[in-house]
Amino acid sequence: MKRLKWGEDLRALLFTLPAMLPLSLFWFYPLGYIIYLSFVEWDFMSPDKLFVGLNNYRALLDNPAFYQSLRVSLLFCLGSVIPVIVIGLAFALLLNRNMKGGAIYRLLMFSPWVTPTVAVSIVWSWIYEPEVGLANTLLRTFGLEGVRWLEDPAWALVAILIVTVWKSAGWGMVFYLVALRNVPSELLEAAELDGAGSWRKFMSVTLPLISPTTFFLVIVQVISALQAYDQINVLTQGGPAGSTRTLLYLYYQAAFDSFQIGEASAVAITLVISCMALSLLSFGVGRKTVHYH
Repeated sequence: MKRLKWGEDLRALLFTLPAMLPLSLFWFYPLGYIIYLSFVEWDFMSPDKLFVGLNNYRALLDNPAFYQSLRVSLLFCLGSVIPVIVIGLAFALLLNRNMKGGAIYRLLMFSPWVTPTVAVSIVWSWIYEPEVGLANTLLRTFGLEGVRWLEDPAWALVAILIVTVWKSAGWGMVFYLVALRNVPSELLEAAELDGAGSWRKFMSVTLPLISPTTFFLVIVQVISALQAYDQINVLTQGGPAGSTRTLLYLYYQAAFDSFQIGEASAVAITLVISCMALSLLSFGVGRKTVHYH
């Protein structure tokens, strides 16, 4: 029996090898190398790497920019994930009614997602131009004062969040459209026979049944938010005064501006841990709120 079980384990291992080889080459090995670099001092050019132990992590914890970047990353997660979920669901509910021209509206909503982020960010940089940009022109039309969107620390992160949500909401909408069409009509009819109105049917039937889609979108959007880089680099380069500098952008600055590879690697490990922690938190909440059918 032990020999038979060993043979089955070997066959299972052989079947997983085609997937494990690229995963090991492009994920496990780079992750292990980054962990090693986080314990050394290296400038990217010197052939020697000086082992410094936990000094890079100590320097990181003593750096005020790290705590600012951590705060910005958390705000960016909250400010992008929640609106993408809410707006995506709202548009999906509207377009799920088989309205006339629904296919065109779906195409228009989804098109920002397939447009390169760099191109989108360049267009939005023109929209945010303080004097002749469309954003301030609309504000002045309604008698409001224009905003220096990308130059004011109070508004820069908001400006980037608007771009991020505008780009991603259509992507969430597509997933919700599929989920809404998979809600059994029999349950909705039964709820209606019990006297439930539209709001009660949505809260008691539709929302629980589409919760797996919500859970999936939250996980993916959290990871995407922690990895946001293109729009920040094009629009603000982490400024002004570090108000849009996320952990990923702090990593970029430490690695490619200051050439402090050890400290940059420590930031990268912190980013991975943050991503894992938020994902585990989402899984913990999901166990209590997600209903599979």
